[in-house]
Amino acid sequence: MDAALAGDEISPANAISRWSYTVTQRYQHLLDKSTPHVLNRWISFIVIAFIYAVRVYFLQGFYIVSYGLGIYILNLLIGFLSPQVDPEIHDISDGPTLPTRGSDEFRPFVRRLPEFKFCYFTENIGNLIRV
Repeated sequence: MDAALAGDEISPANAISRWSYTVTQRYQHLLDKSTPHVLNRWISFIVIAFIYAVRVYFLQGFYIVSYGLGIYILNLLIGFLSPQVDPEIHDISDGPTLPTRGSDEFRPFVRRLPEFKFCYFTENIGNLIRV
């Protein structure tokens, strides 16, 4: 039985899946460590966007890719700035209500797209457009 297990550990599929699991685990650890650093994430987003804009300017190309990228980032920004529940659709004309039970939480504005996910999606665009 031990010989069968030793044979499985050497297989390339098992080695690749173990390596991808390790890489995914380390990447998630880095994401978890970066969660409280809001200012650093926004600064890195601005720096990456500036570098991309300078690259497009000097290469005199990638205008269609930049247009699509701009629409995607604008869509993320709209999701970041808009509330999760639209008051006009749900007929909440009196505004948000205060909690009535101890388990209720008063949340006057809940974003549709949280700030961390906004930065996560925009910073992962770099993996798609690298040339």
